[in-house]
Amino acid sequence: MQHILIVEDDLDIQNLLKNFLQEVGYKTTIANDGIEAVSLFSSEYFDLILMDVMLPKIDGFSVCELIRKQSQIPIIMLTALSGEEEQIKGLDLQVDDYITKPFSMPILIRKIAAVLRRSSIMHEQENQTILYRNLVLDLDSYTTSVNGDPYDLTQREFEILRELLLNQGRVLTRHNLLDRLWKYDFYGDERVVDTHIKNLRKKLGIDFIQTIRGVGYKIDKES
Repeated sequence: MQHILIVEDDLDIQNLLKNFLQEVGYKTTIANDGIEAVSLFSSEYFDLILMDVMLPKIDGFSVCELIRKQSQIPIIMLTALSGEEEQIKGLDLQVDDYITKPFSMPILIRKIAAVLRRSSIMHEQENQTILYRNLVLDLDSYTTSVNGDPYDLTQREFEILRELLLNQGRVLTRHNLLDRLWKYDFYGDERVVDTHIKNLRKKLGIDFIQTIRGVGYKIDKES
């Protein structure tokens, strides 16, 4: 289930977006202001951000600028500001789409689907191999090597390692990983992720997967 972060301070619009998106099959999380949006982005996994421009504490453009320093996550801006200057500013910040209020929900849903589809295609084309220190992940063949030596990982071990590497510097909770990789509501013990992490460390002899106690796991962003 794809996860969308809704950044909007108007409660009526919040509820409208949340209910409509959930009805068509998306998982949603709400941020009421710019600071909360940045905090949630840093601690959870999202497939797309739907963000108002006029926000309390930090405006949407500033939030987008902060996020773009560490991620190319798809962002769609929602705003009552329809001027050319505002739209150019959003595009300069690499916003994926820009929708002015009032807007049609069916059209918004189609724009979200189109942006997610483009993002998926670009992700597949640009990230066939992940290099991190002495580790190489080949996303086409699902193979892993350390210092040129191949290692046999299970599909889940490979996918967990891939998600951590694609989200360097961000903490992924057990629930994030289960929701992202199992792609359905997981009713078993979330500690199954701990077992996979333990096996990864043992098999690869790696020490850069960090345990964030009480939260989840992360890999530092390579400088």
